[in-house]
Amino acid sequence: MKPLRLRGHHLLCVHGFRGMGYSPLFVEKMWEVVTKIRDEEQDFPIQVVSALDDACMACPHHGESTCQADPNSNEHVISMDQKVIRHLGIEENGIYLKSELLELTAQKVVPDDLDYLCANCSWLPHGVCKEGIANVRNGNIAQKEAK
Repeated sequence: MKPLRLRGHHLLCVHGFRGMGYSPLFVEKMWEVVTKIRDEEQDFPIQVVSALDDACMACPHHGESTCQADPNSNEHVISMDQKVIRHLGIEENGIYLKSELLELTAQKVVPDDLDYLCANCSWLPHGVCKEGIANVRNGNIAQKEAK
């Protein structure tokens, strides 16, 4: 089975995702990723990257190999990716089972960590990200979806 490619910071985003996004196509793709992550019956390999991933490919801001939302966006998202990868103690480009990554997130990430890990992210002020991490820590991976 080909691993799902996910950016380091998307490992956290999937837990707070509530359907907000950059375009209808991006939202649809992100729901697809989120549904797989939240499905407690599925376990599958995920390659953790600091680069465009499977979700990014549906974003209107992706370029050939970088995020092009604005002149600083690629540097910003890579910084978030690398902070999350370091915080979880995993390797960039490493392949892990979804269950391993969920366990690491539950053990090592508390909601207030997002103030550092996701500093200056436009979605952080909405509060759904911290709520999602709190749910993971409480063992509630399969949240009710508000599509």
